[in-house]
Amino acid sequence: MPESTGKSGARVWRGRGVHRKQDAPERLAADAARLAWLGEQGLPCPEVVSLTHDTLTTTTVPGRPATELDPAVRPRALASLAEVLRALHALPTAGCPFDASLGTTVAAARSRAVHGLVDLEDLDDERRGWSARRLLAELDATLPAREDLVVCHGDPGLPNVLFSADGEVTGLLDVGGLGVADRCRDLAIAHRSTRDRLGTAAAQELLERCGASDRDRDLLPFYRLLDEFF
Repeated sequence: MPESTGKSGARVWRGRGVHRKQDAPERLAADAARLAWLGEQGLPCPEVVSLTHDTLTTTTVPGRPATELDPAVRPRALASLAEVLRALHALPTAGCPFDASLGTTVAAARSRAVHGLVDLEDLDDERRGWSARRLLAELDATLPAREDLVVCHGDPGLPNVLFSADGEVTGLLDVGGLGVADRCRDLAIAHRSTRDRLGTAAAQELLERCGASDRDRDLLPFYRLLDEFF
């Protein structure tokens, strides 16, 4: 039996030193390519061991989620996460072969809505009860006029980051959404995840450590809305 099942329906097993994931072939290939690229940039992530039609096997990254750390260590963990995100965002976009800009992601969001793939039972509280049509209308109405493009993780919520016992990031997980996008895509998800698990003060501290500008903060609601589609 799988250890867990992700939002995408992927099935996950952990073995001795390895992590196996079964999912749609195109998603597995996307994950594998991004993990290989991210590792080449010197950022902490699992290594690809093998990829078959229906299974991606990677090394197991040591560490634990931030919520399992000693509370005294969590400030260091937030600082380490901010350092890793800033290092990722500082990579040259020209060297990243993956596109996650609004032209790509909004089109994907629209397709998911049209085909009934948006999980309307898992919306943020402020949009609970909304239809896919209403989500799309709000997305179109609030679409930013420009993007500050960097290399983004795509889903850097706390469950997708592991830490050592002393609060250093040991691995970035679930990188299937990695690509060139506005930095606010990462900031919005990291902020929401930290707020929900560690509190508002910790979430604000993370934004400050990431160097979020007033413009970045203004765009957080849009990128949280965009994430509802995935």
